[in-house]
Amino acid sequence: MQKTPIIDLHCDLLVYLLMNPDARPDDKAFGASFPLLKEGNVGMQVMAIYTAVESESAKKGIAQSVIYKQLLKDYAGDVYQADTGFKAKKEGIGMVASLESASGICNEDEPLDHAFKNLETILANVGRLFYISLTHHTENRFGGGNYAEAGLKPDGEVLLDYMHDRQIAIDLSHTSDALAHDILDYTYKNGLNAPVMASHSNFRDIWDHPRNLTKENAQEIINRGGLIGMNFLRAFLNNDDPEALLDHIKYGFELPNGDKSMAFGADFFYTGDFPNPERDPYYFPRHEDATKYQAIIADLKNDLSPDQIAGLAHKNVERFIASNWN
Repeated sequence: MQKTPIIDLHCDLLVYLLMNPDARPDDKAFGASFPLLKEGNVGMQVMAIYTAVESESAKKGIAQSVIYKQLLKDYAGDVYQADTGFKAKKEGIGMVASLESASGICNEDEPLDHAFKNLETILANVGRLFYISLTHHTENRFGGGNYAEAGLKPDGEVLLDYMHDRQIAIDLSHTSDALAHDILDYTYKNGLNAPVMASHSNFRDIWDHPRNLTKENAQEIINRGGLIGMNFLRAFLNNDDPEALLDHIKYGFELPNGDKSMAFGADFFYTGDFPNPERDPYYFPRHEDATKYQAIIADLKNDLSPDQIAGLAHKNVERFIASNWN
């Protein structure tokens, strides 16, 4: 059976390689390792640069950008740089980097101008960034994360201004509700040319979790031509029902013009040393690694049209790239 090409908007391979120096990207212990991506027919994978709010966050952000650059060199037979005009294809895995939390460019106590020097260093290493998330779970100097209450802070406004016309999307996956509101309001009122998206988030109407999008924010992303990448983590789907992933996907297609924004953002990360055993298993077995995309698509064939499935799998991201990269 012919496999559908897949584009995925988020995985944490880079921080896995940083924190485990003996690990390799072809190690199947990681759900989005190169062999598993190939088996799942993933034509492009966004590689997140993830950092927590800590004293060495900027150092770790730059270190992950160096790892990204080295992967392109050392594994040239497996991966290549995805760029303008990208289309998912049969041979090789296109890669593009992203920044999951702006803590990766500036520690809390550094002068803000260091952030832009560090960001330029990262860009020099990775070629381009698909998107930047201002925050992760907690609050930082830029705003409130998804488990915080703060909105957009002055440093966040400066970063948003910087992103204007730089072909880097703003990711709302890890914002507080207040920060999401403020980003949408600030970018609109100031006429900023920076698309918005949610790279790895589901829908709060289906599962009430602060990591999931409110209906209002999801619709605004859609209205602005952005992307919403479906997250495979059990905690953000439904604790008990693996069918919930399909419910989230179908809900997105039912939103006005949602069929143009739906995508995958599986959020594969290394769970072997994760410190929260209460969340185990982190993924339902049918969603646990990159080989599972094709079965998920097969499960949707009675509910979605072939064009909708192609949009979810890869064409919506390709359309977004065509509209926003040059």
